[in-house]
Amino acid sequence: MTHAIAVRGLRKQYGEKLAVNDLTLTVGQGEVFGFLGPNGAGKTTSVKMLLGLVSPSAGSGALLGRPLGDVDARAKVGFLPEHFRFHDWLSGREFLRIHGRLFGLLGPALEARIDALLKRVDLADAGNRMLRTYSKGMTQRIGMAQALLNQPRLVFLDEPTSGLDPLGRLLVRDLIAELRADGASVFLNSHLLSEVEVTCDRVAFVKQGVVVREMSLHESTQGADVTLTIGAAGAEALRAGLLQFGTAQANPALPAPGATMIDLHVSDEARVPELARWLIGQGADVYGIEIHRRSLEALFLDVLGEERAG
Repeated sequence: MTHAIAVRGLRKQYGEKLAVNDLTLTVGQGEVFGFLGPNGAGKTTSVKMLLGLVSPSAGSGALLGRPLGDVDARAKVGFLPEHFRFHDWLSGREFLRIHGRLFGLLGPALEARIDALLKRVDLADAGNRMLRTYSKGMTQRIGMAQALLNQPRLVFLDEPTSGLDPLGRLLVRDLIAELRADGASVFLNSHLLSEVEVTCDRVAFVKQGVVVREMSLHESTQGADVTLTIGAAGAEALRAGLLQFGTAQANPALPAPGATMIDLHVSDEARVPELARWLIGQGADVYGIEIHRRSLEALFLDVLGEERAG
């Protein structure tokens, strides 16, 4: 199967500055892929190389089965940059018409596509207004519309929910889900990890231009934190046995009289039923087992150490 993106060993050096060291990754067809890393990690340069806007110093890759920079492949790609500057003397409709013509769309087909997109991004009533009168959220939404004009098979979205209110973020989330359902792939770069967590199928953590970890957001192997509430009698004797499931420590909260609480981090959530059976088999009084799934933010900090998203 042809991947939407497949690159190996991409490197970009500007003089003595190494912007991207060794970018290797694949993105499947119909996959929503999150590209995560702190500021200065090489994400923007990586996207520019994938789009063919800058040439790599080394390495190779393909978009939609064609070499990076291939014109036919780029015609099937949509792109919403983070720092866009639109021609604010144009109306929203004129702006989409110009971009549509750049893709070779003309006449009634183009006008019908513009009408559909303006309606889809909730700007049907603002299509004839000049862009300079648009709010930041409206400008973001018209940018989404232009990224979808050519019915792309691969869409690059750089901070697509920046400046959007909760309803606007929900709209973008729904658009991404529609693209996935239609078999298109989405390459998403965002600092809003909560949005990435509910939107993406898989993510890559990048540091200093190198992918340091890839993972599916649907897998259970990312681990979980579990709070056990068990009878205080015999709890101390159970601690050594709990180590077979993960790392344990006392919870300072005050449970019901006669009970104690223990925090346990398990590497695989699928082991929690086994843990429950083991506790009962040991004769423990089990009052509760509460699972706290690790957030993407916690994983981000674990993987990338002390560096933070800005």
